[in-house]
Amino acid sequence: MSNSAAVESIKREMLTLDPDERVLLAHTLAMSLEGLSRAQLNDLWLAEAVRRDAQMESGEVKGVPGDAVFAHIESRHAQ
Repeated sequence: MSNSAAVESIKREMLTLDPDERVLLAHTLAMSLEGLSRAQLNDLWLAEAVRRDAQMESGEVKGVPGDAVFAHIESRHAQ
């Protein structure tokens, strides 16, 4: 299995976890990056931004206006 296929498989599986388990997993993953230098982190974030920009340009993903995002968040937390 290629790395990207393995990552996709892990992502699918992790989304089946309970929210508290996903939070713990996210925390563990974030903490695993602590040993990276500022330059390494910047390179990783730049690569992610470029990847997301390419997805937007290709139409693979569609953007959501910021006001709609905030309205959605507010409606979820008003319950």
